[in-house]
Amino acid sequence: MKKPKILLIYTGGTIGMVKDADTGVLEAFDFNSLLTRIPELKLLDCDIDTVSFDQPIDSSNMNTKYWEAMAEIIKVNYDTFSGFVVLHGSDTMSYSASVLSFMLENLEKPVIFTGSQLPIGDLRTDAKENLITSIQLASLHNDGIPIIKEVSLYFEYKLYRGNRTTKINAEHFEAFDSPNYPTIAESGVHLKVNHEFLRKEEFTERLIVRTQLDTNIGVLKLFPGISKPLVEAVLNTKGLKGLIIESYGSGNATTEKWFIDLLKAAIDKGLHIINVTQCSGGGVIMGKYATSAQLRRIGVISGKDITTEAAAAKLMYLLGYNISPEEFQFYFEKPLRGEMT
Repeated sequence: MKKPKILLIYTGGTIGMVKDADTGVLEAFDFNSLLTRIPELKLLDCDIDTVSFDQPIDSSNMNTKYWEAMAEIIKVNYDTFSGFVVLHGSDTMSYSASVLSFMLENLEKPVIFTGSQLPIGDLRTDAKENLITSIQLASLHNDGIPIIKEVSLYFEYKLYRGNRTTKINAEHFEAFDSPNYPTIAESGVHLKVNHEFLRKEEFTERLIVRTQLDTNIGVLKLFPGISKPLVEAVLNTKGLKGLIIESYGSGNATTEKWFIDLLKAAIDKGLHIINVTQCSGGGVIMGKYATSAQLRRIGVISGKDITTEAAAAKLMYLLGYNISPEEFQFYFEKPLRGEMT
């Protein structure tokens, strides 16, 4: 049987940096010399190829143009490679993993995002372990069929479903968490795959790449004492089509008449408003308390236990299709890529 072929896609980020021997300045890593820099990769039972953005970016500059570029690379190389590992800055990695999960329809191969907190050339780097294990996980197969068939994120010994993750720490190596969904694999002395938590869909159609993303969305985090002018300013933003409200607890918000009236007027004009909890774990259950029952009554959509990152990705994805309000609510509240329970 042929060895699995893995394509590394370098977009930028800390993992791809090395210190210049003379100046000590961090500069982009030349991934054409990957095996020279990381000889351990030669021990992996797979063939590795690399491709890099022409101009690698800091992930803070991530946008739809780069998401389309990633998706296009995967589309063009889909039949040639067994799996894909995307090297990405950690700051917006959960957003990118979430968006790609929606863009890549009928995906039946692994797309694993990874990165690091320290550059690959640093003595204490976490980059080598993250990279090596991500490649190993992308190479796992059963009679030539990949075991992992979804967009995921690997960091610090854990593989998560990508659209379930959020970045929780800017300093520790354990930078990510998946508060509402178990890890799908773990790395220790052995690689342990939690098969019961993997996506298992089988598709009759080939990979379809959906690039119709609409970024006319916003996020409003509620706080005690939030003012009417602020909410009005957000709701009256020119071109706004979708708004994520980060509410309290299980989806609760102030019941002040001005607040409910503003939201209702915006919904009546066609704005899609999603209710997502600002808690790190758990989800929205609208109607559990009186403070969320009014939101449900005026047409606010439940985000259930989706993360803000995945909610933003799903909102951009669904807005790209210009569907009716009824269809929009149906598809947002329905799990499409395992992003909600």
